[in-house]
Amino acid sequence: MCGIFGIVTNLALAPGDLPILAHHAEQRGRDSSGLVIARESGYDVQRADFEIRKLLKKTTIGKTRLVMGHSRLITNGLSDNQPIVRDGVVVIHNGIIVNFDEIWPKLTRTRELEVDSEVIAAIAADHLDAGGAVEDIGKIVLETCKGTISCALAVPRLGKLLLFSNNGSLYSGKKGESLHFASESFALNQVGCANVDQIFETVVLDIPVHECVTVADSKSRVKNLIPELVLNSTEAALLVYPEPELRRCSKCILPETMPFIRFDEDGVCNYCHNYTQRNKPKPKEELFKLVEPYRRAHGPDCIVPFSGGRDSCYGLHLIVNELKMKPITYTYDWGMVTDLGRRNVSRMCAELGVENIIVADDIAKKRDNIAMNLKAWLKSPHLGMISILTAGDKHFFRHVETIKKQTGIDINLWGTSPLEVTHFKAGFLGIPPDFEEDKVYSSGARKQLRYQKLRFQAMMKSPGYFNSSLWDTLSGEYYRSFLKKSDYFHIFDYWTWDENRVNQTLAMYDWETAPDTSTTWRIGDGTAGLYNYIYYTVAGFTEHDTFRSNQIREGQLTREEALVLVKDENQPRYPNIKWYLDAIGMDFADVIRVVNAIPRLYAE
Repeated sequence: MCGIFGIVTNLALAPGDLPILAHHAEQRGRDSSGLVIARESGYDVQRADFEIRKLLKKTTIGKTRLVMGHSRLITNGLSDNQPIVRDGVVVIHNGIIVNFDEIWPKLTRTRELEVDSEVIAAIAADHLDAGGAVEDIGKIVLETCKGTISCALAVPRLGKLLLFSNNGSLYSGKKGESLHFASESFALNQVGCANVDQIFETVVLDIPVHECVTVADSKSRVKNLIPELVLNSTEAALLVYPEPELRRCSKCILPETMPFIRFDEDGVCNYCHNYTQRNKPKPKEELFKLVEPYRRAHGPDCIVPFSGGRDSCYGLHLIVNELKMKPITYTYDWGMVTDLGRRNVSRMCAELGVENIIVADDIAKKRDNIAMNLKAWLKSPHLGMISILTAGDKHFFRHVETIKKQTGIDINLWGTSPLEVTHFKAGFLGIPPDFEEDKVYSSGARKQLRYQKLRFQAMMKSPGYFNSSLWDTLSGEYYRSFLKKSDYFHIFDYWTWDENRVNQTLAMYDWETAPDTSTTWRIGDGTAGLYNYIYYTVAGFTEHDTFRSNQIREGQLTREEALVLVKDENQPRYPNIKWYLDAIGMDFADVIRVVNAIPRLYAE
């Protein structure tokens, strides 16, 4: 995934336009970059495994009628980079093609690269070889490929540039005699473009004709952003799965190791006694009235925070098909969104024709932050401090406001299951459950200050927590819990959340499940495997037990069914844990041995 941009002109480039477009493209990813420049001597393609601003400084643009580029968030093909150049076709692609492995055997050309985008160039070249019209390439590519595709495709020898998209993550605008294009309308507005339009149908532009295309690669990467998942049976054997005989609530399945749990004379826990129904939707008509002032006759009219997880995907389905809104989805990538999660983002947005705006953080830095905090945690293991490993994702809430400002859209609609309540995570820090809280995430200054005080006390036991990630952690907590939110609605306040219906609906979109677990929850989250392994090993339960207990209370599951489910769902997810630890550069065996040695909260 990346941000793409370009300028086609018969005049000199306007000063400052290209740097502005490139800078905004970096919001979508900065892992690598590329440029295409039409020169008198031919087409000059520059590719680099560093950020676009650095590449622009190293490159002399000069007089040109065409310049286009990208700033990339790497999802696959670490050693490859865009623009893709093969068989006389130059491709810059934003999105993920989920069926490229199925396409290659049907083509006359053989695959040369790992990156999925190469297949677009091969499809185009096959089409042209067969005598097809250059103007039809966009249509052929979109009919062949599944997943999100927003593309700038040049055929220099024919003097044609094609712009096309199947989800609208590509815009064009006019500025004088020049046409500018970019992944988002905001960038074009910033440079003063008029007539900014979202691209779906193929736009065909004339560009300089030339047979010569030269490619230069700049390589200086030292960190592997996509660790190869090499599974090791010796490592996998280190993972334990104890099955302790825990006393559990006679109504739900919460065990005696749950923080602040108490049982009455009938064996029913206080969590059950204090539970209020969460999955009781208000009339849908209320939401239709609430969103009516936000509807627009043309263009997107709501923002949907979108992780690619099952609940946000099902929520998007409802927003498009039931609520009849025209959303822009927003995804925050902090380095722990798995490739599976990204592929599901791609599937859903392509199928529904929905624009996806990505805000990618500094992935390497975020992963370094996680590593520093995990090392500190391993020196003084504390179940109440596990949440610091996921503190970096709280900037998700910050950038909702960024996208609102950039798009001019006020309303954001969230697809968060009302049953995802995990009191125990703060409970292990010493904070009792607030049974009156009706939101998934706790809020309120007093509660947060108490939480931060207890966390600070725990941090004092391992000074390694006081590292360069601290500001990132605290600022993320601010945006999640303190910043006032407006024009903010939850879709499942108005639609019943039913797991069977959710899974059946997502299957219609060929939604991908994980190979290492039976659950469809948290499978796009790279952190879940490790933290649930820790909770289960030490306390004998995970967030799956709390989720299934809520389903029991809602009448969606029997207690017997829930016990069978969690026995399977709590199994260690070796591939997920392996990927996570490789991504942050920590040794699997060293980490798991420390976790396995932590004293249990139950008798073995």
